[in-house]
Amino acid sequence: MSLLRVILPLALGLCVSALGALFLFQRHLIYPGAFGTGLRQADRAVPPGTEAVSVTTADGDRLYGLWRAPEPGGGVVLTFHGNGSLPEPHAARFSTGVWRAGGWGTLAIAYRGYPGSTGSPSEAGLIEDGLAARRLVARLAPDAPILLHGHSMGAAVAVALAAREPHLGLYLEAPFVSLADLVGERFPLLPGALLRDHWRSDERIGRSRGPILIVHGTDDPVIPLAHAHRLGAMAGTRAKVVALPGDHVSILGLRDEEAEATFRPVRTGEPDPALPR
Repeated sequence: MSLLRVILPLALGLCVSALGALFLFQRHLIYPGAFGTGLRQADRAVPPGTEAVSVTTADGDRLYGLWRAPEPGGGVVLTFHGNGSLPEPHAARFSTGVWRAGGWGTLAIAYRGYPGSTGSPSEAGLIEDGLAARRLVARLAPDAPILLHGHSMGAAVAVALAAREPHLGLYLEAPFVSLADLVGERFPLLPGALLRDHWRSDERIGRSRGPILIVHGTDDPVIPLAHAHRLGAMAGTRAKVVALPGDHVSILGLRDEEAEATFRPVRTGEPDPALPR
């Protein structure tokens, strides 16, 4: 009995300490790219056809961005990377191939706290980063319509922005319904009240406008395919969900031709044959 009196308080104390540490340091897990060693800014190459720009947020942070101006009459892909990634791959992707041939420009940013940008990441902070990036696009290309793109965490940023700002549509790769749902599926014993950032795309996607193209890997080990189908169902007939063989990263860009064709008619006001009526 005396042993139990020692062990139980000790176990309880360890549990409370572990939960406290999780509460305090959870953003290291949610936004790993901001807390790892990353790449030194001097080591990062600016993709051909783009230029490095600085994006100033309303709360005073300065973000590293990569910009390519659109051709006259073209749109701009405002793209948001995943939580463990950087903007360079997306900037290179949307500056070449079908996007370049279609006259699109692009802006890709590094979130606050990520290499090249100041500050510390949070849900409210990343949404402000997206708003600041959109303001810069509106200033640099005032007549260009904006397509919002995001991968993984970036898809949640794009959806949050779409709920607040005018846009052509949403191009989402490997999105999740909400961070709360995803964490609950992966760690069902963790108290949901500990989560500081919830990223409720399920509550926001209904406030977006225009067509939505969702691409997801059938073998995604990070975000189950069911999230794409659920999110698409919440958006209604505006959304098309494409499930592809592949994982969380290998599906990136595999439907760019379809995406460019889907959103190009919207830009010119023509009927959109790619989405159901």
